[in-house]
Amino acid sequence: MAEKKQLTRGLKNRHLQMIALGGAIGTGLFYGSTSTIALAGPSVMLAYLIGGIVIFFIMRMLGEMAVDEPVSGSFSYYATKYWGKFPGFLSGWNYWFNYVLVSMAELTAVGIYMNFWFPALPQWVSALICLVLITLLNLVNVRAYGETEFWMALIKISAICAMILLGLYLLLASPQPFPENFSNLWKNGGFLPNGAWGLAAATAVVMFSFGGIELIGITAGEAEDPDHTIPRAINQVIWRILIFYVGTMAVLMALWPWNEVGTQASPFVQIFNNVGIPAAAHILNFVVLIAAISVYNSAIYSNSRMLYGLASKDEAPAFLAKLSGRGVPVTGILVSSGFTLIVVILNYFLEGHVFLYLMTIATCAAVISWVTICITHLKFRATCKQQGKETKFHSILYPWTNYLCLAFLAGVIVMMTQIPDMQLAVLFLPIWLIVLWIGYQFQKKKQRA
Repeated sequence: MAEKKQLTRGLKNRHLQMIALGGAIGTGLFYGSTSTIALAGPSVMLAYLIGGIVIFFIMRMLGEMAVDEPVSGSFSYYATKYWGKFPGFLSGWNYWFNYVLVSMAELTAVGIYMNFWFPALPQWVSALICLVLITLLNLVNVRAYGETEFWMALIKISAICAMILLGLYLLLASPQPFPENFSNLWKNGGFLPNGAWGLAAATAVVMFSFGGIELIGITAGEAEDPDHTIPRAINQVIWRILIFYVGTMAVLMALWPWNEVGTQASPFVQIFNNVGIPAAAHILNFVVLIAAISVYNSAIYSNSRMLYGLASKDEAPAFLAKLSGRGVPVTGILVSSGFTLIVVILNYFLEGHVFLYLMTIATCAAVISWVTICITHLKFRATCKQQGKETKFHSILYPWTNYLCLAFLAGVIVMMTQIPDMQLAVLFLPIWLIVLWIGYQFQKKKQRA
C-alpha cells in the first residue's frame, strides 16, 4: 500500500506571525469602525480592549491544544476527540460555512473597491478575477499562500502604523497644550456619551472584527516547529490588538469629535486629508483592497484545511482528503472556491446588496466557533488531568477564563437582539444549528449503511 500523503509543514515563523496579524486586520477595522464609534463614542477603544482580551484568552485555550496536538482541522479535531462526534462535526462545518460567507463578502468588497477606480467595471468581473487568481495561488503549495499572506499583511500593518504616526504628529504638533490637544476624548458628551449600553452594544459589534484570528490554530498542521512558533504568534496577539485596534481608535478619537468622525469620509481618509495628502482616498482604497484579497486568500486556505480535517475524521466525503504531490488539499481548495463562485453570480443579479446580507448571517457563526473552543478546552484539560499529562503551553487562569469567556459570548448574543441590523443573525442561529444536526444524523446513517 502506498504511503499516505501528509500536509507539508511549509509555514515558517515569519509566515505565522503575519498570518496572525492579517487575521486580526480586515475591512471591519478600515470601514466598520464608523458604526462602532457612533455607538460608543471615545469609549470605543475600551470596547476593542475588552473584546481583545476575551479573544486573547480564547486564543490561549486554542494554542494549548494546538501545541499539544498540531493537526489540520484544529478545534474541530479537538472537539471530536475531547467532547464528542457531533460537536466536532458542528464546529468544523460551522467554521467552513462561516468562512465561505466571509470569503463571499470579501469578494463582493473587491468588486466595490475596484469600482472606485473603474466605475464601469461590473463587480462580478472583479470578483471572478480575484477568485481565479487566489485559487491558483493556493493550488501551488502552502509556502505560496504563506508568502503572499506575509506581504499583504505587511501592507495592512504598514498602513495602520503610518496612520497612527500621522495622527500622533497632528496631535503633538497642535498649538493647543496638553491635555487640551487630546480633549476630544472627554468633550462632546464625555468618554461614555451613550452610557454603558452604548459601550456594550459597540463591544458586541466589535467582536466580529476579530473573526478569523483563530486561523493560527488551523496553521498548526503545516507549521515548522509548532512548539515554538504557535506560542510566539499567539502571545503577540494581545499586543497587536492594543496597537492596531485600541491605538488606532485612541488617535482617531483624540483627533476629531466622535460625532463628526466618518460623517464625510472614512475615518482613515480623514487622517490622510489632514496632513495634506490629496491622494488619501486612493491610498486607502488600495489598502482596503489588499485587506479584502488577504482575507479571501486566508479563507480559501483555512476552508480547504478544515474540509481535509473533516474528511480525515469521516465527517465529510473522502475525496476532500485527497492531497497533491506537494501536500496540498486540492479538492478542498476547489470545492471551497467553487462555493464562493455563487457570490459572483449573486453580484451579477444583485449588485450593491450582497455584502450586508452575507455579513449579517456570518456573525453568529463566529460566536459558535469561540464557544466550541472554550468548552472543548475544558474537556481537554479534564482529560489531561485524568491521564496525569502536563501540557507545554498553558492557557491563562483555567478554568475561570473559560467561564468568563462563555458568559461574555452569551452577552454578545443578547446584545445582538437589541441591535436592529443584527437581529436577523440571531434568528438564523437556531435554524443553522438544526441544519447541522440534520446533516450530522445523515452522516451517521451513511456511515452505518
